[in-house]
Amino acid sequence: MADSAKLGERIGYVLKATYPRDKQLIFPDSTYNYEPFVLLEKKTYVSSTIDSVTTDSTVYFVSNFALDSTVYLTLPVFELSRYDSVTHYPLEAALAVNWQLDSIPEQLAFQENNVYQPIPKNWNWILIGLILVLLLIALVGGYLLFGKRIKKYLTERNEKRRWKIFEKRWHSAVETLINDQTIDAADELLGLWKGYMETITKLPVREWTSSEVGEKLADIRIFSSLRSIEMIIYAGTKSEVKESSDYLLTKAKENYQEKLKNIKHDRAVV
Repeated sequence: MADSAKLGERIGYVLKATYPRDKQLIFPDSTYNYEPFVLLEKKTYVSSTIDSVTTDSTVYFVSNFALDSTVYLTLPVFELSRYDSVTHYPLEAALAVNWQLDSIPEQLAFQENNVYQPIPKNWNWILIGLILVLLLIALVGGYLLFGKRIKKYLTERNEKRRWKIFEKRWHSAVETLINDQTIDAADELLGLWKGYMETITKLPVREWTSSEVGEKLADIRIFSSLRSIEMIIYAGTKSEVKESSDYLLTKAKENYQEKLKNIKHDRAVV
């Protein structure tokens, strides 16, 4: 390093290390405390190895703003071992502050510069990590406290949405069957009702015959309603489906409301 420099002048500090090739050394980086100096730039050179001896060198460009007549600087080199590290310090380099100023002109000349200088932004990873940990704890705690209630709420909302879809499709299928009593229209209506009832009751309704459905659900009128629609499919005859379809819709709605009631009761208990 130079013997003397003006206040704030850019000077170079050369740090050089020679060590066995099997060792691992680390030089200070921008996070190191260079006080009373300010680090301006770091220039690193490629390592050189001759006869199993490695040489590394780095130039640190610094400025001094301390008002002491003499300031000192010594930068360490860190030798890494398996479980620890050893710090090596060279002799201190002394820098005398040169207080002699150049003559000041009578009229000052200012240099215009309207170009914005980029300011480096350093992320505070410790703060970010702490925020993420707190957020994770909040999410886990919220799930433990309200997870079951949220699950019940989502189940209730899904049931309401499923009912609205079924009801809309049901009215459309009934209207189609009333206007055109074909086998396909009758089969579509029966499949729609059995599919929804299987979903809402968790019973294999689609696998049962009409008589089995009436027996399992303990309602003989369900059997007669299904049977009147099946007559279109199996006998090819016309049938009065309005009353039967209205009753089947009523039974589906009763099962829907019963399930909704059970879900709300479970939410209140949680």
